Amino acid sequence: MHHSLFVTKRDGRKEPINLDKIHRVLTWAAIGLNNISISQVKLSSQIQFYNGIKTINIHETIIKTAADLISEDTPDYQYMAARLAIFHLRKKAYGQFEPPSLYTHVKKMVKLGKYDERLLIDYSSQEYIVMNSFINHWRDMNFSYAGVQQLEGKYLIKNRVNGKIYESAQFLYVLIAACLFSSYPQEKRMNYIKNFYDAISTFKISLPTPIMSGVRTPSRQFSSCVLIECADTLNSINATSSAIIKYVSQRAGIGINAGQIRAIGSPIRSGEAFHTGSIPFYKHFQTAVKSCSQGGVRGGAATLFYPIWHFEVENLLVLKNNRGIEENRVRHIDYGLQINKLMYQRMILGKNITLFSPSDVPHLYDTFFSNQNIFEKLYVQYENDIHIRKKHIKAIDLFSLIMQERTSTGRIYIQNVDHCNTHSAFDPNIAPIRQSNLCLEITLPTKSLNDIHDKNGEIALCTLSAINLGSINNLNDLADLTTLIVRGLDAVLDYQDYPVFSARRGAKGRRSLGIGVINFAYYLAKNGVRYSDGSANNLTHKTFEAIQYYLLSASCELAKEKGSCPWFHHTTYYQGILPIDTYKKYIDTICDEPLHLNWELLRKKIKKYGLRNSTLSAIMPSETSSQISNSTNGIEPPRGYISIKASKNGMLRQVIPEYKKLKKNYELLWNIPNNKGYLQLVGIMQKFIDQSISANTNYDPKLFPNGKIPMKQLLKDLLIAYKLGIKTLYYQNTRDGAEDNQSIFTTPIQDGNCDGGACKI
Repeated sequence: MHHSLFVTKRDGRKEPINLDKIHRVLTWAAIGLNNISISQVKLSSQIQFYNGIKTINIHETIIKTAADLISEDTPDYQYMAARLAIFHLRKKAYGQFEPPSLYTHVKKMVKLGKYDERLLIDYSSQEYIVMNSFINHWRDMNFSYAGVQQLEGKYLIKNRVNGKIYESAQFLYVLIAACLFSSYPQEKRMNYIKNFYDAISTFKISLPTPIMSGVRTPSRQFSSCVLIECADTLNSINATSSAIIKYVSQRAGIGINAGQIRAIGSPIRSGEAFHTGSIPFYKHFQTAVKSCSQGGVRGGAATLFYPIWHFEVENLLVLKNNRGIEENRVRHIDYGLQINKLMYQRMILGKNITLFSPSDVPHLYDTFFSNQNIFEKLYVQYENDIHIRKKHIKAIDLFSLIMQERTSTGRIYIQNVDHCNTHSAFDPNIAPIRQSNLCLEITLPTKSLNDIHDKNGEIALCTLSAINLGSINNLNDLADLTTLIVRGLDAVLDYQDYPVFSARRGAKGRRSLGIGVINFAYYLAKNGVRYSDGSANNLTHKTFEAIQYYLLSASCELAKEKGSCPWFHHTTYYQGILPIDTYKKYIDTICDEPLHLNWELLRKKIKKYGLRNSTLSAIMPSETSSQISNSTNGIEPPRGYISIKASKNGMLRQVIPEYKKLKKNYELLWNIPNNKGYLQLVGIMQKFIDQSISANTNYDPKLFPNGKIPMKQLLKDLLIAYKLGIKTLYYQNTRDGAEDNQSIFTTPIQDGNCDGGACKI
């Protein structure tokens, strides 16, 4: 019957449908794959054909048919669907399957205004011939279906209005490399471009969304995370919201520190009026965050930080809560609650916590970050001062409220500010850490602005990337990879533009990088160890020791060549102090692995040459980019052997790496009995990581009496995390039973979260 069907070609001509052609494409797409039935894809597609169907719709039908067959028994359909999608994508971009030569492509794209014109100024046609010679377009065939969809949806240059697509993946990879190494001397740069291209196109290095979608285009802002601090003045509040709008429009994820804003009822203008308190200003920041949709990629997202002892804390804790009225809720941003040892002690000892307005207690706010001993002295002194406005609350009641809200919204995050400063890359006397970012892994110094042009303020920026642990066969492989990552990311800092002066000043002064990992669950499975039982502790120690050691070595080499960063003297590295000197010694009781690398030699080298970058490591969530490289997400255990992610193009099914071979080795999230083993691994990583780690806590109510998570358990885990030296806690996930059908899990795309998001890498 189908031979009588007519198809409408791309140029509008009608001709009989050619089933042989379809058969040839399907056969090609199935080469080397297991458990694939070409006839099943063909038959299921044909049912959906109709007279006058466009070629493009035939293609899309076939791709979707193959994608719908992805299952635990037939995981290879994810590659078949991907190849069909690549075939289709190239047809759309180039009118044919074969891509043009790189030079022809770049000239065309610069002329269309899609690529940065510097690409034609910085490189000769001769150099394009060299680059073209090492591009391997067949690497496109290594994507999984979910990877191709994410690539097309988020990274490849396209007209978002009419959907026209302009490039394919290998051009994206090689041109990112070309842009980043354009300032290198001519005799050196081709080698770096080739090696960097190879590392990113074979998924050894994973790049963040802003770099993947932005480098090579005329827009130049690629930092994933932006940290903005607000002082307790109207000028600073205005400057903060201007900076938020500027950066949200540039695809960055925002951290806002609003902890200094005085409490409701405080006298202002020497007592002629009372202050409205924090909530109206938090609302103001929320409006700024939501004001720009990020080029259709996603809405802005932010986390706002404040201290646990803030006078208004009980009202601030419920701002995300679904009960209540518009006036007393600010639901579309997330919150980071700042805690230190004194507050935990008050809870353990059954005592009170005293709440103050930061404006009434001089130096209390500053010392909360910079000096724990002075903080405690001042705190007790102010508690006993009858002239200062204050409120007392039982510590256990306050902590219970915190955990109740964290459980019900999942999005009240925790920052242990003492750990952030005692185990830091920065000297807290000069450059204290007072906040984190949207995903709680960036810990960099900030300084509030008086106006948007303030010459003395500092907005912190962090440029991210990750190492794919699944591609590491030997820890010595890290030496070359870290050299490429550190050089590539360091170049971003000079290559990009800075919409706000205080961001440029900090970024160029500190040159902070945040390099993390993806595919950790696969790495554990491959090595036959687990999250829950301590068997992964020693491997994790060895691995993260090597990562930090080689990152520091690479940055030291770069400093030897180009000079250390201008504000290197603000760091603890400058004083010869390394992460292995300041970690929580409790870690030694859960992991007896010795250090394997020559840290004393490295210490000497850093003393001599300095570092090009103030920080080097941070462990971020990585929803989108881990999908691109078909990896497990960051350091998280997978929720199922197949994950289902909701995306604009419907449901994307992705199968965990080496599923058939390693199925028994994977430990799925909801099979892990409690948070202890996972938190121990995070503590071991944190021994080496100089920024922080996006660490989640997970609870299955079914494991507890009456299906309720006991408050005692929540508080116990919070204290375990503190004891392990963990700096920050990100999401709290509660199993809701909805994903129990055949181990499939759907990620809810919540507003303002990091999914597909800002500091996602």
